[in-house]
Amino acid sequence: MKFDSPDAVEILPAGEEHLESLASLAVVIWRQYYPSIISWAQIDYMLAGMYAPETLRADLAHREIRFFRLLVAGRFVGFASLGPASAAQVMKLHKLYLLPEFHGRGLGRRLLQYCEAEACRLGARRLLLCVNKRNLRALQVYQQSGFIIAESITVNIGGGFVMDDFLMTKDLPTVGDPTLRCL
Repeated sequence: MKFDSPDAVEILPAGEEHLESLASLAVVIWRQYYPSIISWAQIDYMLAGMYAPETLRADLAHREIRFFRLLVAGRFVGFASLGPASAAQVMKLHKLYLLPEFHGRGLGRRLLQYCEAEACRLGARRLLLCVNKRNLRALQVYQQSGFIIAESITVNIGGGFVMDDFLMTKDLPTVGDPTLRCL
């Protein structure tokens, strides 16, 4: 399938009616991709916390988190979420996940560019994200997309687990800047 066809790939907002499908897709992605990075026990713990229906609903309703679905030929294959950070004009990319069978086709990068454009549209001047230090594929994509490692952080998430991440940042162009790619 060609992914450069305008009809083949869609990035659409996700509302409350999509959260159950999003959570189900997260389970598939995490169980396929993360066992080489974190333990099965931590995968289960994080899925139960981050993708519980009440957590996703609260993210959408109260934390101003926006969710986006990536569809290829109508199939839901990935998603991202974006929301305000604590500093003014800064947004955080909370999630960006893609079924492993779709890796290496430019789709994750396309979803990332969409989120960058959306953050710019919302007035952000900087985008930040956290990525596991052992997630080498994601680190490479983020660095190739202009993100820099700003800090090494380890966060206790409970249950005897930590998130051992790099905080990465990217300065964004302003709306109206001709370098801004609006997809």
